[in-house]
Amino acid sequence: MTTRRATTPNDKALNAFISAKAEIDTMLERLKALSDDHFNTHPDEINWGDVGTLNHYASLLRQITDSAFKEGEYAE
Repeated sequence: MTTRRATTPNDKALNAFISAKAEIDTMLERLKALSDDHFNTHPDEINWGDVGTLNHYASLLRQITDSAFKEGEYAE
């Protein structure tokens, strides 16, 4: 009796990875466009609420970049 080792292609994982990457790429493009437009603000109308909002965005993005680049609390 011969047993064959089943080789399972990684197609499902690869497709899920590509899908998640495409989603991230779309979000990054939208954020870049919003940043290029100064987050829909006009210099004469900027207030401390706008500063707080941008600091919040920066904090969330810092969590992602720290994790991706193993920096901050993710440093080894």
